[in-house]
Amino acid sequence: MKKLLIALTALPLMACTQTGNVERGALSGAALGAAAGAIIGNNTGSGDAETGAIIGGIVGAAGGAYAGCRADGGCRWNQNNPQHSEQYWDPQARQYYYFNRQDGCTYWVNGQFRGC
Repeated sequence: MKKLLIALTALPLMACTQTGNVERGALSGAALGAAAGAIIGNNTGSGDAETGAIIGGIVGAAGGAYAGCRADGGCRWNQNNPQHSEQYWDPQARQYYYFNRQDGCTYWVNGQFRGC
């Protein structure tokens, strides 16, 4: 149970965005995943609810953080996302980037923050 509490405490520190969607998604995903994992872990195999909660919390947090990132439009560039502009070439960095219309910042096509 201590491992789960440590993981849940560290989640807000690992996912920092301007809108908070990633943090909210990670925390709610971790909570739901931990609850589901505890139930499944308790009812299957050796009946280890703690391990099930830890695994479920980690998987839920990752899924929730990704969903929040998609809601922000800050994940990988997607031509179907109306918040993303066309790709632009940065000759110094030799990489493509895009402008996110929602937050006014630019991001590399892999989703990493470039600047505002």
